[in-house]
Amino acid sequence: MGFSVSVSHGLSSQLSSSLHGQHVSSSSSKSTLFMAFPLTSSASTLSGKERRFEHKLVVYSKKVSGLDEAMRIRRERELQSTTKFRRRPPLRRGKVSSRLPVPGHIPKPPYLSSNILPEISSEHQIHDAEGIAQMRAACELAAQVLDYAGTLVRPSVTTDQIDKAVHQMIIEAGAYPSPLGYGGFPKSVCTSVNECMCHGIPDSRQLQNGDIINVDVTVYLNGYHGDTSKTFLCGDVSGALKRLVTVTEECMEKGIAVCKDGASFKKIGKRISEHAEKYGYGVVERFVGHGVGTVFHSEPIILHHRNENPGVMVEGQTFTIEPILTLGGIECVTWPDNWTTLTADGSPAAQFEHTILITRTGAEILTKC
Repeated sequence: MGFSVSVSHGLSSQLSSSLHGQHVSSSSSKSTLFMAFPLTSSASTLSGKERRFEHKLVVYSKKVSGLDEAMRIRRERELQSTTKFRRRPPLRRGKVSSRLPVPGHIPKPPYLSSNILPEISSEHQIHDAEGIAQMRAACELAAQVLDYAGTLVRPSVTTDQIDKAVHQMIIEAGAYPSPLGYGGFPKSVCTSVNECMCHGIPDSRQLQNGDIINVDVTVYLNGYHGDTSKTFLCGDVSGALKRLVTVTEECMEKGIAVCKDGASFKKIGKRISEHAEKYGYGVVERFVGHGVGTVFHSEPIILHHRNENPGVMVEGQTFTIEPILTLGGIECVTWPDNWTTLTADGSPAAQFEHTILITRTGAEILTKC
């Protein structure tokens, strides 16, 4: 379950402004004039009167940095809508049922004592052998629950029915559904349909043929959180949406592929952005990955877009990678429930997420069945 650093914790706008500031200053300082010459008529062929109307045309060109080029591609993509897809009716809020109970014997996370969204822990979660074993167990359960949730995705099924089934499976395993009560979130799973980027609240809306839906599952088992999500196809889905879903999963996989002990976090965003841009897709910047373990959300904050954030990965560390891609712009709007977040232009969005463990030579995906 990702989070918004701009709304929840006031970091995104700060990061964005600082990153953009660095980008502008660095690009202006590194831009180099390498061609400037006048184009004029020959002075010997012009009379004195004609020379008064002589014009000089100077052509300038400059080197373009990688970040400059990325921003240019982004601006062009946001100014045009060349991707063809049949726009579906706008998402509307259905009826939200009451919160489901959890048996008293199941251990519960500490944040349930308040409806206030917890602060992001500044501590990176690095585990010993016992902690890694506990993380594997929690993540494996989360993966099994997500796999089961995917079998329920079909036309006419409501997202509330998916929530109830997920809730029951989690508590039967002796675990707690981490989203339930987190910052006041009323359900046990996030279900984000079509243009909903993330944090959709399950309700009475029936899934329609041709929908896409992200199901985001996090379980709290024996004091550890396992976090994963996947975008599923509902019925007969258009080719444009299938491609978006496929490329989003590929982006997540490419981000994971660069991870290992000592690798820079910024490589994740670079690799994801490079792949998404090949298809003209937007990479949402507002929502990020995060450290996960005994604490639901902690440092490091994982940016999925190009960035120059410092920091390197450490063996034994666990965090999520969970990019969101869109067919249009990356700006978003949040419903009055303060959770459900949609693309501002109504374009479809897809997301995939894994919890990974950093090893000496690579990354182990923990949220696999």
